[in-house]
Amino acid sequence: MDYQTARSFLINQGTASDPNVETFLMRLKQGKAPVPGQVTNILLALKLVFEGLRGSPSVDRELIYSLYLLSYESRMHFEAGGQSGIDWPPLLDEDLKRIARAVKSIFAGVWHSS
Repeated sequence: MDYQTARSFLINQGTASDPNVETFLMRLKQGKAPVPGQVTNILLALKLVFEGLRGSPSVDRELIYSLYLLSYESRMHFEAGGQSGIDWPPLLDEDLKRIARAVKSIFAGVWHSS
């Protein structure tokens, strides 16, 4: 996966609004767990975008918006689902924390591994 592919993948996973599409954010919104490998691919794409933007003074608005949705809205859907009785996979909470740290790293320009 190269930078452009990673960027497009993240934008798709965060902003797709068709309920029939199996994107990360749409699945969480529907109370469904991510498909196997989806979080791993998101984390890989986030690392590639971080590396691709290293030294860049700016980030484009479309990418920023999708990163925001992936980090913030995914947490909101997770919390709302838990309150309504959805039994999320045990590692999803940690996965969402990893996604949020990676997004923070992209914004900060310094990789936060913990």
